[in-house]
Amino acid sequence: MSTRADAVAGTQDRVRQAVVLLGAVAAIVGAAWGAGAFGGTPIQDAANGALAADATLLAPASGAFGIWSVIYAGLAAFAIVQALPSRAADPRMRALGWPVLASMVLNAAWIGVIQAGLLWVSVVVIAALVAVLVRIALILVASRPTSWLDRAVADVTVGLYLGWATVATVANITAAGVASLGADADAGTGIAAGVLVVVAVITAVIARGSRGSFPLSVASGLAMAWGLGWIAYGRAEGQPESLLVMWAAGLAACVAFAAPFAVRDFSRPSPDDIAD
Repeated sequence: MSTRADAVAGTQDRVRQAVVLLGAVAAIVGAAWGAGAFGGTPIQDAANGALAADATLLAPASGAFGIWSVIYAGLAAFAIVQALPSRAADPRMRALGWPVLASMVLNAAWIGVIQAGLLWVSVVVIAALVAVLVRIALILVASRPTSWLDRAVADVTVGLYLGWATVATVANITAAGVASLGADADAGTGIAAGVLVVVAVITAVIARGSRGSFPLSVASGLAMAWGLGWIAYGRAEGQPESLLVMWAAGLAACVAFAAPFAVRDFSRPSPDDIAD
């Protein structure tokens, strides 16, 4: 009986590995095309420019989107590593495979929805994406990897993904609201600054919640600091200009960067020790 159970489990593992690998390739290629590669329409030009760098006070400057190259590379690396024969029965990879694939599918779906100009639907999709990434982060915090490679392709990649998606959600909601109201790009300066205060609090909450995996916590903090920093840069050097939003975004970026270190107790043994 146990032999049969082991055989079934092994088959399920191999199917999961293959589907996640192939699905990841399709999702990444589709997302890249939808973001402007291979002749696709760049996100900033879709939906009548609602997500362009100058569309709202909380839109990051265009340079911010370079982080996607790093995230896609990390997701590709994860897909390859989880497909290795040695990872087939790894409990951590078993728990991560399907949720990570779901996150990639949701990201591709978000791009497709944006291309169709459905801004409020895109808000629902990106909220679902963040929820899935939070679930993945909880799995990472609750489990220990078998190698530093696994930590790099899973914890670091998901941290960057979660951090950037969090900032992108704020920008997405703002874009949908501004477009729906037909407001000017520089409307609601006080509200934008207040939202950034809330984002700063969220960065601290994420840092504390992910402190069980220091690489995850640092990566998410860096990604949020990156996105917030580009918002600050956009309000200082681009349009619409706003010194208040620039300072609010800059300070929020500092909180995001510092929070993972502030919540970590360096005097105690690290919970990030790799399992033998």
